[in-house]
Amino acid sequence: MSSQAGNQEYGTRPDPAFTNEDGRRLGFRFDAETLFIEPWGENAFRIRATCLAILPDNDWALTEKLTAPKPNIDIQSTSASITNGKIKAAISRRGKIVVTNTETGKILLEEFARHRLDILDPKCSSLRIQAREWKPRLGSSDYHLTARFESQDSSERIYGMGQYQQPFLNLKGADLELAQRNSQATVPFALSSLGYGFLWNNPGIGRAVFSNLTTTFEAYSTDILDYWIVLGDSPAEIVRAYTMATGRVPIMPEYGLGFWQCKLRYQTQEELLEVAREYKRRNLPIDLIVCDYFHWPNQGDWRFDPTFWPDPGKSQFPTFVYRCKE
Repeated sequence: MSSQAGNQEYGTRPDPAFTNEDGRRLGFRFDAETLFIEPWGENAFRIRATCLAILPDNDWALTEKLTAPKPNIDIQSTSASITNGKIKAAISRRGKIVVTNTETGKILLEEFARHRLDILDPKCSSLRIQAREWKPRLGSSDYHLTARFESQDSSERIYGMGQYQQPFLNLKGADLELAQRNSQATVPFALSSLGYGFLWNNPGIGRAVFSNLTTTFEAYSTDILDYWIVLGDSPAEIVRAYTMATGRVPIMPEYGLGFWQCKLRYQTQEELLEVAREYKRRNLPIDLIVCDYFHWPNQGDWRFDPTFWPDPGKSQFPTFVYRCKE
């Protein structure tokens, strides 16, 4: 929910507006924010919001166009809901979202809001904490966005999120930077033991925190909130749905399934070729030799330095390395 309009907690505000968007998605408008919830595959929703006049249209990780049965959209005077198979999302009169499993009635995801704007919310509070907080960035049309969710179970286990340098698998309690670094690969998809998968579909630098009280996702500079949630009966089912929405990797070629030779760095073409020749002399099988970084003339210049790698393409260099296994 937006923190616009002078950040006044009291006073006259426009009534919320729920809309049925051609039977395809549920819309919600309140204050400066526009929000849409729509089916994105079976038992899944894509939830997007913005404070701009027009919703930005970015696929980002959700590259595959999925079909889904027509959702059931129910709009009442003070609330609305949308149902897609076994998953249901309800919006309160002040924009709080609660996602549930229709078969069990169990809450999968509930936004964390603590304010007085909705006295019908049993968690109405004077803390003035918004579930979707948009902080304008000075000198920019972007926002610092924070999305907050209730922790449903302190024993919940969270897996995924890419590759971080840490000694544990369960991410409950973790505070993660959302950024790519050497030895750190952020893939902001979390798989919960409560039976859902959550993709933070935003490539911006930010932060994810999985505490016992709340789960928060931040984007330090963005113009849209965009996330995808899917319900599944097993981790395998959830991961299958995730790869169906984001794309599936091709099958590894046969030569990539064998032994890879790699070290920190090969400084010259001759050094690497001599390693390949030694494998050949010893009759040891090998599939690949990795020529890692600093083979280029300058940082960011993605080509071989001709001083140390004079003719990698002309000397049958790749073919020779591959055939060392024969």
